[in-house]
Amino acid sequence: MNTNLSDFDFDLPPELIAQKPLERRDQSRLLVVDRKKQILTHDVFSNLHTHLKTPTLIVFNNTQVVPAKIFAKLDHNQKIVELILTQKISSDTWEVLMKGKMKPGMQLNFQGSSLVGHFIKRNAERAVIKFSSQKILDDYLENFGRMPLPPYINRQQADAPAILEQDRKRYQTIYASKRGAIAAPTAGLHFTKDQLRQLKNNHSEMAYLTLHVGPGTFKPIRIEDFSKHEMEAEAFRITPKNWNLIVESKKRGKPILAVGTTSTRVLETQEFKKPIHKTKSGWTNCFITPGWGFKNIDHLLTNFHLPKSTLYLLVSAFAGNKLAKQAYNEAISQKYRFFSYGDAMLLL
Repeated sequence: MNTNLSDFDFDLPPELIAQKPLERRDQSRLLVVDRKKQILTHDVFSNLHTHLKTPTLIVFNNTQVVPAKIFAKLDHNQKIVELILTQKISSDTWEVLMKGKMKPGMQLNFQGSSLVGHFIKRNAERAVIKFSSQKILDDYLENFGRMPLPPYINRQQADAPAILEQDRKRYQTIYASKRGAIAAPTAGLHFTKDQLRQLKNNHSEMAYLTLHVGPGTFKPIRIEDFSKHEMEAEAFRITPKNWNLIVESKKRGKPILAVGTTSTRVLETQEFKKPIHKTKSGWTNCFITPGWGFKNIDHLLTNFHLPKSTLYLLVSAFAGNKLAKQAYNEAISQKYRFFSYGDAMLLL
């Protein structure tokens, strides 16, 4: 099996990287990829239901993005630094993404608040910060936190409040309910309440799982032999009701559509053989690459991803390298919008 990362590269014109969402979620374009017939069809997202057999079980990731990006002023030199909270270690201590050299004990001050942070140490690529109060931190995130958008979406500290407010609404799925992610499961951003109703009326069933998307999903692969790349583990959770819906669908031969690569990675690491009575939770560092034998998903809905990324490798695994390349070349030539705020692709 070919594990050369350079074979999964492509040229993407920067102007195709979507910087803002469309006015309406379901007006994104939809590239439909039929794996059996090896053909591509262009459509709009609001017509998704016309491409699904009935009944289909649609599996969503209901994680909710935390407005985890905040700015602090260093006490010793008054420099402004950006922090993205990634994981809680104890009641008031967090791992954060933060650039720059820091000495233990250095103080961070937060404008308009009594909140104070102290740098403890570095854990690999993360800094460990102890905050003066978890409650004050929670309030600060609610009032001043920004959505931790990926770096390819250009936002500045001085951006207008209207843009930041739009990000708070639109970098979140309409069914997000379990707080804990630092990135949105972007395939779900296209759905509207009306469309979910329409899919239900069309006899599609819906199941929900939770995978709290962490920085590992976007961690670049830094080695040519991608089989040596290690994914960071992310927390997942599936309730008995949703688990049992998946078990029943598989038993009846009902097709399963995974909404997004995050749902896919949870579904593909579980054995849906029998019903459960207690919520299943754990961690997954599942890394899906070409050659993966898919056992639980029949269709995949996803956005267009970065070249040489773990996400593009997953799409190549599901579609086959050749068809994935063909689909991406078509999307680029037809000027589809790429990445988080971009258009969608349905792989049948």
